[in-house]
Amino acid sequence: MMAQSDETDKKQASAASVRPPKRAERPKRGRKPARKAAPRPKNEAPQGDDAKLRPSAAIVPPQAVAGRALTLVVAIMSFLACLTVGAVSVVWDAADAWQNDLVREITIQIRPAEGVDMLREIDKAVALAQEFPGIDSVRALSDAETKSLLEPWLGEGLQLDGLPVPRLIQITVGDPELLNLSQLRSMVSQSVTGASVDDHSVWTSRLSAMAGAVVLGGFAIMVLVLGSMVLSVVFATQAAMAGNKDVVSVLHFVGAEDGFIAREFQRHFLMLGLKGGVSGGVAAILAFLTVDMLTRQSSGQAGSDQMSALFGGISVSLPGYLGVFGVVFLVAILTALTSGLAVKAHLAKVD
Repeated sequence: MMAQSDETDKKQASAASVRPPKRAERPKRGRKPARKAAPRPKNEAPQGDDAKLRPSAAIVPPQAVAGRALTLVVAIMSFLACLTVGAVSVVWDAADAWQNDLVREITIQIRPAEGVDMLREIDKAVALAQEFPGIDSVRALSDAETKSLLEPWLGEGLQLDGLPVPRLIQITVGDPELLNLSQLRSMVSQSVTGASVDDHSVWTSRLSAMAGAVVLGGFAIMVLVLGSMVLSVVFATQAAMAGNKDVVSVLHFVGAEDGFIAREFQRHFLMLGLKGGVSGGVAAILAFLTVDMLTRQSSGQAGSDQMSALFGGISVSLPGYLGVFGVVFLVAILTALTSGLAVKAHLAKVD
């Protein structure tokens, strides 16, 4: 009996081993289980394609320097420099317009004398001036125009007959190069009694001197502003060197060239200079447009009329705007060059 039971158990075990497994227990065909990559150690450097795709870290990260503060300082300095360029452009254009008006205008003054017919002398001077080449028009000022010129100083109700008031003849010059001014002056003084020619040379020389002084003053202001900006960049560069002292020292002692380290700082400060310069230049252009618009809207008021009489329309011309772009470019270049020189000077001290 025991032998029969053992044989029965062996048959059942062999049948169980031959029976196919259930559907849930069958392995899937055509798919191999994915192997998980072994975790890379944290300190292991990337190799192959990973090393090529991974961006290199900057020596001077933006967080290492107070970039916003320096950008604001550069923007303010650029704004002041651009305002100086615009103001110089306005004054220069106004002085040039004054000089052109004075060069193209000549005045003959006839002083009254006893026993001399003033009207006859005026007609003689007008006829003489019209014969010279280069003169467009000759016109004698009327009594009403002479009174209007004297009213601000002598008051209203003037009687020119009882006053020794000189009479004026206004000459408009079409081509100053064709006009022989010295010959006109000599002929008028010889042919017309009590007459003299005023070519406004004194006023022209004064305007030229004033325009030159304004240009020199604007240049001096720009030098001071840009010098202040250079000092600010030097201090910011030193702060960046102090914040990255360990990195710079390691790079320096392992053999990195000074030019490589300086270029990293130059690239960083060049971007800051561009941001600050563009911001200041845009603010200056907006200020120019605002002043021009306000001047046009306030025309007719006393202050606006006086400013228009002195400078004409207070608007910056094309050279002024080109000067603004030049200032922005100069600010960016100075910022980069200053930072590079400061880094090289620091590394020279380390050696």
